[in-house]
Amino acid sequence: MLTIRKRDASGEAAKDAEHRPRVAVGEEDGVLGCAFSGVWTTRTVALVDADMRKIEQRSGATRLMLDLSHIEKMDTAGAWLIDRLASAFEKKGVEVHLQGQSEIASILLGAVGDAVRREPDSGPSGPPNIILRALELVGRRVYEMRDDFIASMNILGATIRGAQMKLGRGHAVNLAAIFNQIDRMGVGAIPVVVLMSAIVGAIVAQQGAYQLSYFGANIFVVDLVGVLILRELGVLMTAIMLAGRSGSAITAEIGSMKMREEVDALKVIGLNPIGVLVFPRLVALVIGLPCLTIIANFAALAGGIVAAWLYSDIPPAAFIDRLRVAIDLSTIFAGLIKAPFMALIIGIIASVEGMKVGGSAESLGLHVTASVVKSIFVVIILDGLFAMFYAAIGF
Repeated sequence: MLTIRKRDASGEAAKDAEHRPRVAVGEEDGVLGCAFSGVWTTRTVALVDADMRKIEQRSGATRLMLDLSHIEKMDTAGAWLIDRLASAFEKKGVEVHLQGQSEIASILLGAVGDAVRREPDSGPSGPPNIILRALELVGRRVYEMRDDFIASMNILGATIRGAQMKLGRGHAVNLAAIFNQIDRMGVGAIPVVVLMSAIVGAIVAQQGAYQLSYFGANIFVVDLVGVLILRELGVLMTAIMLAGRSGSAITAEIGSMKMREEVDALKVIGLNPIGVLVFPRLVALVIGLPCLTIIANFAALAGGIVAAWLYSDIPPAAFIDRLRVAIDLSTIFAGLIKAPFMALIIGIIASVEGMKVGGSAESLGLHVTASVVKSIFVVIILDGLFAMFYAAIGF
C-alpha cells in the first residue's frame, strides 16, 4: 500500500510539474522574446510571479514579442500577469507584439487591459455651483413632467376608449364598480366637505364684514360671499379636499396592488389594468366632484348666512334677497364647469403615481405624497387658467 501511494504521489507531482506555468526568455538584436506555456490560472500564477517581475525589470530591449500559443488554460489572473508585463514595457516605450493567442485569451487580455487602464473617475474637486445645481434640478423636473404627461395621456386615452365599451359583462363597463367608487369618494366625502365649506364660508363672511364695516357697506358682504364661493372657493376647496382624501386613496390602492404584483396578474389573465382599476375611479370622480361642489356651495353659503347674521346683523331673509341680485346662472356655472376637469386631473395624477410605485413601503409613501401635492398644484393652476379664460371672454 505504501508503494502504491508513493507512485500516486509521484505521478501527481509529475502532472503538476507538467502543467505548471512556464516562461522562456530569449533576446537577440534588441528583440526580447517570451514564450509562455502551461496553465495560467489563479491557482498557478503565483509560481511564475517572481520570474515575471524579473523580466519586467530588464532594459535595453526595443521590441517585446510575447508568444501565447502554448498556453493550455488561462483565466483573468493569468491574463492580468501577462498584461502587467506588456504594460511595464509599454511605459518604457518598447513596442509590444502578441502572437499565438486563442480567441478566449484575446477576450480575456482585452477585458483585463480595459479594466486596468480605465482611469478612476475622480469627480469634481468640490460641490458644483449653486446655479448649476438649480439648473440641474429644473432639468430633472422638466423630464419628470414630460414622463408624467405621457403617462397621463396614456391613461386618459385608455379611459376614453373604456367609455366607448357597451354595457354588459366581460370587457364592458362595470357599473357595480363605478357605483361603489361613487359611494366611497362622493357620498363618503359629504361630511368633511360640508364641515370645511361651512367654516370657510363663515370665515369669508366674517372677514368681509369686518373690512366693509369701515365704509358702511356691510350689505355687500353678500356679494362677496356669493361670488367668491360660487365662482372660486366652492369648487377649489372641494377639489383640494378630494385630492387629499380620494386622490391619496387611489394612489395607495393602485400602489399596493402594484407592490403585490396584482397589476401584473391582471395583465396575465388578459385584462387591462387601466380599464379595471382606473376607469371606475375616474368616472366616479367626474360624477362625484360636481355633486360635491353643489353641496359645498350650499354649505358655504349657509356658513356665510350665519356669520353675517351674527356679526353684521344681516338677517337670513335679507341675505337671500341680496344674493338673488348679486349672482346669476353664469356665476353658478362658472364654478361648476371647472369641476369635471379638476376631477380628471385628480384621478389621472393619482393613477399615474400609483402605477409608479415600486416594491417598498417607502416608495408607496413617497408616491402618495407626490400624488396629493401634484394634484393640488395642478388644480390651482387650472383654476387660474379658467379665471383668465373667463376674464378674456367676459364670462
